[in-house]
Amino acid sequence: MIEKLKETPLSYKSYNLINFIQTNDKEKKLILKWRNSDDVRQWMVNKSIITLEEHYNYIDSLKDKKDKLCFLVKEEENYLGIVEFDEINAKSAFFGLNANSDTKIKGVGRILESISIYIAKELLGLKKLKLYVFIENKQVINLHKKFAFNIVSSDLIDKQEVIYMEKIL
Repeated sequence: MIEKLKETPLSYKSYNLINFIQTNDKEKKLILKWRNSDDVRQWMVNKSIITLEEHYNYIDSLKDKKDKLCFLVKEEENYLGIVEFDEINAKSAFFGLNANSDTKIKGVGRILESISIYIAKELLGLKKLKLYVFIENKQVINLHKKFAFNIVSSDLIDKQEVIYMEKIL
């Protein structure tokens, strides 16, 4: 199923989901710009600036990954952000999302969350969707709670407290 999702153009409502391995150079550079922005890096485990070469190598590595999917979300000419899935197995996966901070579209986080749930449930057939988020990221925690994600545990990652959340699909 994952291989098919890497090759097949996907959409959800009016949104196009472009697999990272299908992105063009302009889109790859846009994703890297978002990832390297201070607003995004502050919430990442790896807070380092990623070089263009590292980013291209990462995208190339996705071709062979059997448990990871990453999508760029676009509506018409507007890039909304990304959704990604990791540790995908027959029952569950971790997911994450990053909104384009330059977008003028209201509710972009809710849109990306809805797309993530759709992919997990309808396309991957998962029973559970999981995530972790830094405890200081209250806005994102509240977003996930609106979509019925529950806090299940907490831990430290690189000396920062994270909470683990999950949703039964």
